[in-house]
Parts: sequence; C-alpha cells; structure tokens
Amino acid sequence: KVFITPKVKTDEPATAKVTFTSPSGEKVEIAPNEEYEVESPRLWWPRGLGEQPLYTVRAEILDTDGGVSDFSEKKIGLREMKLIRKKDRWGESFTHECNGVKFFAMGADYIPEDCIYSRCTRERTEKLIQQCVFANFNAIRIWGGGYYPDDFFFDLCDEYGLVVFFDLAFACTFLYPDEHQTESIKTEVRQNLMRLRHHPSIALVCGNNEIEACAPKRDKRTLDTCVPYAIEIFEGVIPDVLEEVCPEIPYIHTSPVTIGRFVDPQNENFGDTHYWNVWHQGEPFSEYRNHYFRYLSEFGFQSFPCEKTVNSFTLPEERNIFSRIMERHQRNAGANSKIISYLSQTFLYPTDFGTLLYASQLLQAEAMKYGVEHLRRNRGRCMGALYWQLNDIWPVASWSSIDYYGRLKALHYYAKRFFSPVLLSCCEIGETTTRPHVILEPDYYDYETKASLTLTNDTTKKVSGTVKATLRNAESEILESYEWKASVEPLSVTHLPEIDFHKTDVLNNYYYYEFIDDNGSTVSNGSVLFTAPKHFKFKNPNFSYKIEGDEIVITAESYAKSIEIYSDTEDLLLSDNFFDMNKGERRVKILSGNGENIKLRSVFDIK
Repeated sequence: KVFITPKVKTDEPATAKVTFTSPSGEKVEIAPNEEYEVESPRLWWPRGLGEQPLYTVRAEILDTDGGVSDFSEKKIGLREMKLIRKKDRWGESFTHECNGVKFFAMGADYIPEDCIYSRCTRERTEKLIQQCVFANFNAIRIWGGGYYPDDFFFDLCDEYGLVVFFDLAFACTFLYPDEHQTESIKTEVRQNLMRLRHHPSIALVCGNNEIEACAPKRDKRTLDTCVPYAIEIFEGVIPDVLEEVCPEIPYIHTSPVTIGRFVDPQNENFGDTHYWNVWHQGEPFSEYRNHYFRYLSEFGFQSFPCEKTVNSFTLPEERNIFSRIMERHQRNAGANSKIISYLSQTFLYPTDFGTLLYASQLLQAEAMKYGVEHLRRNRGRCMGALYWQLNDIWPVASWSSIDYYGRLKALHYYAKRFFSPVLLSCCEIGETTTRPHVILEPDYYDYETKASLTLTNDTTKKVSGTVKATLRNAESEILESYEWKASVEPLSVTHLPEIDFHKTDVLNNYYYYEFIDDNGSTVSNGSVLFTAPKHFKFKNPNFSYKIEGDEIVITAESYAKSIEIYSDTEDLLLSDNFFDMNKGERRVKILSGNGENIKLRSVFDIK
C-alpha cells in the first residue's frame, strides 16, 4: 500500500486544488494536506530492477472566478529508498536498497558538462544520460566540486532509472568558522533540497567530497581550527536541514565516509571509498584484487581523448603528447609521463601518434575492468562501483570515458561489458601477477598459469546456461576445452572451479571464455593473456570486413585483442567495440553513422 499527503501552503487564505495523475493519464482530485491512498500503485525502480513509472502532482490556487492564479507541478515516483549500513563480519555494509531489494550500484562520477554553463542543455544532457544507459549504468554520482545541476538532469535520471549519489557542492577544502557562512550554508542546502527532494532517483545526499579524507594532508593549525567547524556543519547543521525538509532521503556527511568525526577516514571496510593507488601511486592494475571495498565511489585512470578531438585543438606539428598544447590540455600535472610509464609496462611503444592515443585508451579501459570485475566477483561484500569519471568539461586528456565532444573512448565500450547485468569474468594468475619483470631471476620469481571464472547475476531472475572456455594458441587453435553447466540465483554470484594450465606457454597461448544462456544467446565473453600484451606473440589478424544492412561483418585470420572499429570521416556508435575475438567472423551493429571509410586495428598494431 502507498499513501501520499500533498502539503500545500499559500501566503494568504485561498482555494487550493490538487490533482493526482497516474502514469497512464488517469486523474483524480485529492484534498490538500490530507492522506490519500494510491489505488493499484506502480512502483518506481532503478534500471534493471523494473520500470520507472512517474505520477504527476499538480497544486493550483484558484481565484474567485475559478481561474488558476498560481500552480506547482512535480513528477514523483512511488518508491522506498534506503542506505543499509549494518555491521557484518567484514566491517559495515554500504548498500542501496529500493523497495526492499538490495542492488549493486554501477556507474560513474558526473562533472559539469561544459565550463560555459549556458551550453548545458536538456538535449545535451539527455544524450549523455542515454550513453550511460547504453553502458548499462544504474547509478551516477554528482561530484561535489562542480555545481548543482538543473532540474532537467534529475528529471532525466528519474525517467531513465539512474539512481543519484548526490554530493552537495562542498569539496576538497576546509571551511573556517563563520556564523554568516553557517547561515548561508543552511540556505543553500535548504533551497536546493526543497527544489530537488521529490525526485525518486535521489538515493543518497552527501555533505561533501573528501574534506575528511584530505585531513592527513593538512597542517595542525588548520586542523585545530577547521575540524570542529566541519563536524558542526556536516554532522550537525546539514543533517538538521535534511531532517526538516526531506527526512526520508539517506544522508552521509562526506565521501569517502567511514565512522565520522574524522576518525579513521580511509578504512576500506566501512562506508564508501575513493581509491587512487592505481594511477596516482603507480600501482599495477592487479593491485585492485588485493582490496575488498564495500562501495568504491571514486577510482580512475587517465587516457587521451579520441584523435578527432585532439585534432580540434592542435596543429599537425603539435601532435606529440609532450608538446606545450598537449600538456596544456591535461587535467593532472605530470600525467602524460604517467601514461607512458604504464604503457611501458603493458604495450610495445607506439611509433604512430594515433596509435599512441588508442593504446592510452586501452590502458584506461583495462585498469577499470580489473577493478570493476573484481568487485562484482565479490558482490555482497562490495555493493557499488562508480568510476571517475563519466564526462569532460572541455577537450582534454582526463579520466573520462566519454570525451568533450561526446565520443566514446574504449572505456565506455568496456563499461558496457563489465557492467552487463549478467557477467562472466575471469581472475587469471600468470607471469604479470607473479613475475612482473622478465629480468627477475626465475628461480626466485617463478610463475603459475591459472584461471577461475565467476558468473555474476545482477538481475531479479535466475539465470542458467553453459560456460565454455578454451585454451588456444595465437592462431586460435584449441589446445584445451572446458565446459560447465551453470546457474546463478537472482542478485548473486556463482564461482566455477579454478583451472591450472601448468605453466602453459605464456608467449603464445591465451584463455577464451563465454557464457551461453539456455536460449542459445552469448551473454558475456572475453579473453585473458598470461603475460603482458607487449610480450605476447600476436599473429597478424589480416582483418577484412563487409557491410550487410546495419551490420559490419569482421573477419580475422587469427586471435585479435581490443579490436577498434573507427572512421576518419564520421563518428560511429556501435553495438560493441574494442572487443576480443578468435579467428573467424564477428558481427557488430551500426547504431549511428553510415559505416563509411571503416578502419580496423588491434593490439597487434601497437608497435
């Protein structure tokens, strides 16, 4: 049963009328300030769990002639949203729950779409939200270092079913005590929450971004002055405002959040976490597997934007990543060198500028894949993965998966796969995880070649089918085959047995896996190497392709990794891109574009 109470206030005595309209258009007039039971209520759900029906509530003030003097109209969703923070054997959970169903949050962090705010239109934002839906997002985090988005941003999240982790606009800085500032903060928070509180997509309000986490970097004098005031504002003043205007919306005082009051702010076993050892500290991608975050709300890796985007702000002679103009179009000091450092560990050095941009995007995509797939394999202990970041504020090298002009980087296509509601993922052990540098003495740094598969189901229905896996050589010839009948209950995971390949030839052999459901459809697939791609002896796939209707049919003569389909003359949106394939044929749908002047490349071409 669902009840609503429309709270109507007028400046002076007046006749008020409230109309309640169902998603199907049925209207009923209800009494102001009285409880009303909704007949046959249709619940609002996050994407993937159900539909997003919206009801319209309209309050009108009528003049003496029955005309409308003023009105207020809002669309609402009928749902119950909670944040479950419960002690358990690992620490404390951090889980969204909608209508009694706990779900794994999958998405990214949103920043302003342009440094000139008037360019941020509903049409532009809707395209971005549609790109989130394309990549199987069910959540989006509004980063507190930007600004309060327009109403239409939240309208779109309501319509498309993206739950919002909503930072208030306080980020990365300490506030000094000031009573006028305190009143200003109360007004700012109250006005924005009054404006936005009716949106069903808002799953969480967060007081600030990283103010508590930044404390260890501050001097004692600043901390002595500012910490008590921060506790007053974010653990006292702001939650009091929420209690007044929207007590039903979950609140955390900071992100990342743990116990509170600046106690142990980096504890990974409590609350949400921001993790940057991969990237800022130079740790390898495999380091993600040593951490079991409860909810990872910020983690990322940089790449360069798409080549057409780089060409828009450079002259031909400036197309070197260490040119002045390229370094000016960079969000992180020294980051271009950092990309090269990670590239040296992973790929051969690209001698072509466009290939270097492509390789950087693969690094970013593989880093995020390592993190997300590990967290989804540990569903239950971890219940959220929101990578940094979704979009760009200008054309720049950054952590985004979509560049400023809306072009999808490799990461966004990878995200479509690693956020797939049903995911088959692989945890491999090879030379890169146990003997990362070939110069190390094998007697002391020996290696194994093993792999284990996990089937993750984030749908509300049981899934069953067949998992097929093969060890193959670079020509895609099958060396060993494995097959399991597999089923996984709703909102859970199934782990398959580990396979020991007994030190297979890491330079020539790879592992390919796929999940085929009971209807015969391939739901999820992928491949892994047991050495760095730069050392694997790829054969030339000698790609060819043809266009059949709205499909591109690709043929490869050998195994190919991270195949990119692109065009110099148009921006293509494809059903899949940057994917692995065995020798043979692969079909990809053209979702946008004509498929003219298509080119193909893979990791084989990074040299």
